[in-house]
Amino acid sequence: MTGSEKIGAKFTDKGKPYNRDESYITTRITRDGRDGFPVEPGRYRLIAARACPWANRTIIVRRLLGLEDVISLGMPGPTHDERSWVFDLNEGGVDPVLGIHFLRDAYLKRDPEFSLGVTVPAVVDTTTGEVATNDFAQITLDFGSEWREFHRPGAPDLYPAPLHEEMDQVMRYIYTEINNGVYRCGFAGSQSAYTEAYLRLFSALHVIDQHLSSRRYLMGEHITEADVRLFTTLVRFDAVYHSHFKTNEMKLNEFEHLWGYARDLFQTPGFGDTVDFEQIKAHYYMVHEDVNPTQIMPCGPDTSNWLSEHGREKLGGSPFGGPSTNAESSTAPGPVRPGEEVPLAHRAGHSGNLAELAAREDFTSRIPEALR
Repeated sequence: MTGSEKIGAKFTDKGKPYNRDESYITTRITRDGRDGFPVEPGRYRLIAARACPWANRTIIVRRLLGLEDVISLGMPGPTHDERSWVFDLNEGGVDPVLGIHFLRDAYLKRDPEFSLGVTVPAVVDTTTGEVATNDFAQITLDFGSEWREFHRPGAPDLYPAPLHEEMDQVMRYIYTEINNGVYRCGFAGSQSAYTEAYLRLFSALHVIDQHLSSRRYLMGEHITEADVRLFTTLVRFDAVYHSHFKTNEMKLNEFEHLWGYARDLFQTPGFGDTVDFEQIKAHYYMVHEDVNPTQIMPCGPDTSNWLSEHGREKLGGSPFGGPSTNAESSTAPGPVRPGEEVPLAHRAGHSGNLAELAAREDFTSRIPEALR
């Protein structure tokens, strides 16, 4: 943001429950180009803020499938106002490929009368500068199917054909009850709307917690898209949702099975290495001005526990080694590409660590003699 831009926007409607606007640009990028956007290496740029859970999914899937060389990545900063996400992390506040400061300019390039939400993720056609699609649920599915020719060797099949029907049911439940459930709590405009959303959310979390008691991943022995979709909510739970969205029946780290499952995924290449805890906190606590009017960002929580042993190996299975899109079995992705790394200070164990913060100050002089 520049000095003249105000951070923050309104998300609640007093007296009413939260209803997400699900109006998206639903054109697709396909091999046959039937919607006018054919699959073409180097043509498209994924715009995905690390702060946003919906965008975080696309970063994870792009990395798991090895699409970094064919779909470039642009990352807006975590804070914005009601107008648009902005490229304030880049030199000069401009995306180096698209040449724009406001993401909304790519939406207006598509439709000068565009009046829907300027959301991330968005896939932009660099030949025209216009948004091709912002349909976040379809984007990752198409990364797995339409872009299959360009997957890395050993890329996992995140949406195996034999599991489509079962996975669709599971992913729909995760979306309505958990992914969007935390927002129904946080953006509720009345006590009754909040209470209903709260009870519904934790009912679902307990269902999934029990489901994971006997299987390592949601669909069995290996990771799938369902795990990606659940992970991006879980990794934000204790850092923001528990306090900021008042989802405080339990912290994630108090669930018997969900906590180990979440750490298992976090420590899997492609998941935790995409997570920026400082950007996550900045977005929620500063942008949701009506939920947090002071816009003060908490120092905590301590995120080093994400690196602790999870013990999920005892259930068998493995994140990779299952179905692959172009080989006999899947393998882990390689290192994060240069320039796409999460800053060290924003990673687990380095952000919001109260012990680390305390170590920077010597408060011993404040301790009275009676307590020494």
